[in-house]
Amino acid sequence: MSPSGDLVAILPCNDLDASERFYARLGFVRPDGTRPAPGEADTYRMLSNGQGGYLHLTDAVEGWLVPGRNPFGLYLYLRDVDAAAREFGQTPEDKPWGMYEFALSDPDETLVRVGWPSRLRAEAR
Repeated sequence: MSPSGDLVAILPCNDLDASERFYARLGFVRPDGTRPAPGEADTYRMLSNGQGGYLHLTDAVEGWLVPGRNPFGLYLYLRDVDAAAREFGQTPEDKPWGMYEFALSDPDETLVRVGWPSRLRAEAR
């Protein structure tokens, strides 16, 4: 359970199964206790990465997510950016705004940036 005051994104998805698999590659999984009983609708999924990150996936209303025009974006602060980048065949880099990051798109073309402050990376070396 999230502490009071936490903010969690609710992301509309055209294919919940594909989106859940994508976010699992970033460490977000759905605890068994949040799965519906057999035969019940499975149209809302609450994922967590076990490190304080939460993401809820919901069925998109028809016509909401137009290919090439998805307005949604997420930023995942992740200490081990390099491991996540390898998982997706990406190459992170230090950006002028002070973040070491890479970007990719989920199955519905939601922008997903994964990064960590460059200065914190430098201090850890």
